Amino acid sequence: MAAVTNKPVAPSSERSFITRMLYPKDAEGLPRAPLAAAVSVAVIAAIGLGLYRWYMESTAFTVGLDYFEPEFQIYWMSWFYGQIAVLGIVGAIGVPWVWFTRPSREEVMAMPASDELGWYMMVFTFMAVCSFLVVCVLGIWVEADAAWHQVTIRDTDFTPTHIQLFYGLIPGAGVGLVIGLLWLHTRMPYYQGRVSVPLLIAGSAPLLIMPNLGYNEWGHTFFYAEELFAAPVHWGFVVLGWGLFAITGFFLECFNRILVLTKLKGAAA
Repeated sequence: MAAVTNKPVAPSSERSFITRMLYPKDAEGLPRAPLAAAVSVAVIAAIGLGLYRWYMESTAFTVGLDYFEPEFQIYWMSWFYGQIAVLGIVGAIGVPWVWFTRPSREEVMAMPASDELGWYMMVFTFMAVCSFLVVCVLGIWVEADAAWHQVTIRDTDFTPTHIQLFYGLIPGAGVGLVIGLLWLHTRMPYYQGRVSVPLLIAGSAPLLIMPNLGYNEWGHTFFYAEELFAAPVHWGFVVLGWGLFAITGFFLECFNRILVLTKLKGAAA
């Protein structure tokens, strides 16, 4: 069990802009939810997803119907290679950065209870933003992918909807979850010296469906034409949904720790 302390913290004037955005406090020094940062991220993400969808709407039926056409290589395969490169760079830089900039165990364990509560507020707030983005992805891209395969002929593994969904958004979620999972286990006292199994399952969900993605594409290309969601080659995709259900266990872990912190006398001091 992680210890809790009530060591005094630095005045808000000494805190960086990023810290104040992610971990705001009121006039009495009590932690607040980082609503300004969350709204900013949600707006930027919504604009980005909107433009991403607009690109598919404007080019899928004009230059995205035939993989073997030169236009497909220009407008879609270049996009595919670009986003794969960007995700690879983000993961290659983000994971080592989080690891090598981690504070010492002593510094983490000395975190005041009020600060720890503030970080939990930040985690919950951005998880709410992520849940909004998940709904956007499911509603805008998953349904579009199903509709695409019902009205067009699949020729290869690479289609406009797949390039954006399976080779863009889902791998992007995987990279973000891996970085977030590493951050949590190197910055939060409750997770020092232990691993959150529920969060590990949820974080692994986008990665665990990758083998089924390869099998699905191979099957559809060579021997299975049916595109209904209930088709056997799609059964492995439920791993993503089942894995995300594990987030409930992570919530229970957080609530257990928050209960301890809020019962500590003077936790908010």
